[in-house]
Amino acid sequence: MNKHETPPLSPEELERYARHIVLAEIGGPGQQKLKRARVLVVGAGGLGAPVLSYLAAAGVGTLGIIDDDTVSLSNLQRQIIHATENIGQTKAASASAAIERLNPHVRVETHALRLDEDNARRLVAAYDVIVDGSDNFATRYAVADACAAEERPLVTASVGRFDGTLTVLMPYSRDETGQPNPSYCDLFPAPPPEGMVPSCAEAGVMGALTGVLGTLEAMEVIKLVTGVGEPLVGKLLLYDSLATRFETIHYRHHG
Repeated sequence: MNKHETPPLSPEELERYARHIVLAEIGGPGQQKLKRARVLVVGAGGLGAPVLSYLAAAGVGTLGIIDDDTVSLSNLQRQIIHATENIGQTKAASASAAIERLNPHVRVETHALRLDEDNARRLVAAYDVIVDGSDNFATRYAVADACAAEERPLVTASVGRFDGTLTVLMPYSRDETGQPNPSYCDLFPAPPPEGMVPSCAEAGVMGALTGVLGTLEAMEVIKLVTGVGEPLVGKLLLYDSLATRFETIHYRHHG
């Protein structure tokens, strides 16, 4: 994480984050790491909404939001950071206002644009950890390539109608055996043919499902920032909501 100087936790912050601070694995030092962390969230939609909410509540010092879309009525079934009165606003601005209401100690940087191959590296380089909450393969590949090039950990998830997946990518580093950690292309060598995967609007999605996967993404970010636990590097978590079943599969760098 960044080593730049961060002011000590104020009395109000000590009370706000008291339940973190009493955790031996987090404590004051871990909360300070959260305070000085810079996390970029790609997409303020179904996945991004819980990611942003929980990272703001956790005290991440700076949250970047990338989204070029506006809030629509059909978003509100799952994108819980937005409200009815936000319809028509940009998602970046709506999410920023919600974070301000939740935790005024968090600084928000909005990027009302679409991440692509041309701007991805510049955007990614300004943050410590990146979270992918996008809904299309072009963005997922672009952000994964940029994170690999800029050596930034990437927490990425996707959802179907009733199922979802989650993993953490750090292909610029090596595992305990000395082997390179896998990349996004090791997991998904090529995007599916155009039209093969229906959009959310076409297929539908269970609203609470995005909450489950987005919250898990936030948990992985907190682990990466504070150094607690074992992130999902080289492991793909699969969640089947209808069967209430979690499975983890291991995958490797293919060279």
